Amino acid sequence: MLTVDFDRLGLLPGDRVLDMGAGAGRHSFEMYRRGADVIAFDRDAEELENVRNLFVAMKEAGEVPEGAEADVKQGDALALPFADGEFDRIVAAEVLEHIWEDVAAIRELVRVLRPGGTLAISVPRWLPEVVNWKLSADYHNATGGHIRIYTDHELVDKVTKAGRPNDGTPGDAMIFEGKDYAHGLHSPYWWIKCAVGVENDDHPLAKAYHQLLVWEIMKQPTALKLAGKVLDPLIGKSMVLYFRKPVESND
Repeated sequence: MLTVDFDRLGLLPGDRVLDMGAGAGRHSFEMYRRGADVIAFDRDAEELENVRNLFVAMKEAGEVPEGAEADVKQGDALALPFADGEFDRIVAAEVLEHIWEDVAAIRELVRVLRPGGTLAISVPRWLPEVVNWKLSADYHNATGGHIRIYTDHELVDKVTKAGRPNDGTPGDAMIFEGKDYAHGLHSPYWWIKCAVGVENDDHPLAKAYHQLLVWEIMKQPTALKLAGKVLDPLIGKSMVLYFRKPVESND
């Protein structure tokens, strides 16, 4: 279940890419299949070991192009262990809403992105997330849960300003290139979960809707694809913002 549009990101075979907050690796695996040099980065060592094992399995099964590379790296989003300008593309999907010092994390993403490189950030969309918070305190009060709800204007402002030098000298901000919405079929599921109990997976309505989502992901039926295209701009659970780092400075 992908959130980021890699064509819009401009991903090309051979690009060095960072999946920051990779989790179970869904975006890392797709970028690897597309021939990129992928680093899956997360603070969860156990999750990363699973991702590493799947990278190996993909290569052995011939699922990736010749020359594609993939590895994992554990660390802190506030101190990325990479050189300035090391990556051509960066994905940070559904991670900033978990980080208290989000501006510091964004600055690190901008730092390790090369001039001319592109960045995709996805976070829960404002309206569906507000509904979740109002329906259930457990949804966002859980350990490691969501600590803020972004508007598009707030996040665009934070990312574009993060491209400027810390010392106040002139410099080009990150360039905002547009936004998408994704997973419109998933918002009602989480509204149901928040209404009946976030941990209540056995509730008949939650169970039935979950089966629908599994069908959507595994079989991709045309009817659900069309429903998703209609619902994504209306109630898509995720908002995806795309940015480019300027090649030249104005100072």
